[in-house]
Amino acid sequence: MSATPNRASNPAGKPRRKDVTLDLSTARQMLPLVRSIMSDIVATRQAVAALAPEGERLDRHRRDLSWAERQRRYHVHEELKTAESRLTGAVGELEGLGLTLSDLNLGAVDFPTRINGRPAAFSWQYGEDAVGHWHYTGEELRRPIPNDWEPGTPLRHRSEP
Repeated sequence: MSATPNRASNPAGKPRRKDVTLDLSTARQMLPLVRSIMSDIVATRQAVAALAPEGERLDRHRRDLSWAERQRRYHVHEELKTAESRLTGAVGELEGLGLTLSDLNLGAVDFPTRINGRPAAFSWQYGEDAVGHWHYTGEELRRPIPNDWEPGTPLRHRSEP
């Protein structure tokens, strides 16, 4: 008998997320779906930003509210709860695709890849036309994707102008 206790390999019981590695053309093909999900996230965040001050005001004065204002307070809280649920769902959709919402405020999404054998990501921000940047995992510096990474672009030697 072993002296070490038996432990599950995944004690939290959560399904393991499969590591995803995408190439540039796949990341670009995914962009319309990602753009749609990010549009939902931005719209939901705008709705929350519009409702939150009213909810806070109603909460501060909850003891002095008329019946109509109390109903409005409950309604605002339900809308905020629904918006939070939509936001969580949209972020979950990105994660389900193997992507990461790297900056909620900027609307930055990372498409995981490997560059020079190191973990990296192609990077896109809400409002950009295409996936045009990349960075190594753990770095914040977004570098433009070189032309020679484009499919169908002939490779040039470094010594050529």
